[in-house]
Amino acid sequence: MVDLVSVEEIRAAARAIEDHVERTPAVASPGMTGLLGVPTTLKLELLQRSGSFKPRGVANKLLTLSAAERDAGVVAVSGGNHGIAVAEVAGGMDVRATVVMARSAPARSMERIRAAGADLRLTADMASAFVLLQALVDEGMTLVHPFDDPVVVAGQGTVGLELADDAAHLTDVVVSIGGGALIAGVAVALKAVLPDVRVWGVETEGADAMARALAAAEPVAIAPTSIASTLSAPHVSRLTLEHVRQLVEEVYVVSDAEAMRGAVGFAEEAKLWVEPATGCLVPAARQVIERVDDDVSLGFVVCGGNVTHSDVRGWVDRLL
Repeated sequence: MVDLVSVEEIRAAARAIEDHVERTPAVASPGMTGLLGVPTTLKLELLQRSGSFKPRGVANKLLTLSAAERDAGVVAVSGGNHGIAVAEVAGGMDVRATVVMARSAPARSMERIRAAGADLRLTADMASAFVLLQALVDEGMTLVHPFDDPVVVAGQGTVGLELADDAAHLTDVVVSIGGGALIAGVAVALKAVLPDVRVWGVETEGADAMARALAAAEPVAIAPTSIASTLSAPHVSRLTLEHVRQLVEEVYVVSDAEAMRGAVGFAEEAKLWVEPATGCLVPAARQVIERVDDDVSLGFVVCGGNVTHSDVRGWVDRLL
């Protein structure tokens, strides 16, 4: 049986990383409220250092390393945002970092990783990226896993603590899922502080490792094909699967086209430039609203905004 991360571990993480991350705002959004027809609050993690929530878990992990683990250098695999966070946080702590990514990852992410001074290693796809990651760990580097680590989950859970403090009126919170560390930590924190809140997950087709794991009752390997590269984990872990199984109401799977319509909705109505990994919250929220009978006060974890104009234009032209 997998032990869930505790709210005490998340509170400890919040104290530990306080000087290394931003306390991002949670704001009411009249635009999204109008679009969805229910009061909607946005937790603006796209304003976090590196442009996503990822530095929270990375900082918490790096702060726990021994001197020997730091000296060995850290290594991570990423679809984009985790790699940026590892490169930038490690650089700020004078720790040598290597990031492994598929060649299909966003060019802007690669540029930021290199600019932070990390060694970027590219592979044919995410499956082979994980193979190279394991080889580097076997050679002695220190792993900073994007989701299969309770220390990282606790760091990501600080998003939920802040949201609960700033928006105690929420009835339902929607969180996108890659490997599952964010929703796992957020669900623990929210359920501890606001026991009646419902937490819902969302993935895109072709990046639906959690939905498939729930159906199979165990992690399963997938070949990611979604444009939402930051959600494109080739599998989830038993750790994150168990958190979702116990604490999350349901995981919705939406199309890339729906995610892009959601991203356009964020731009037009909330005045926010978001990734498809955030855009997918909008179609999922509509399903939540239809599903829930009572009054809804909705919360979105706006997980990241690391996307370029050319990316968005290409996706809109192709999908919409």
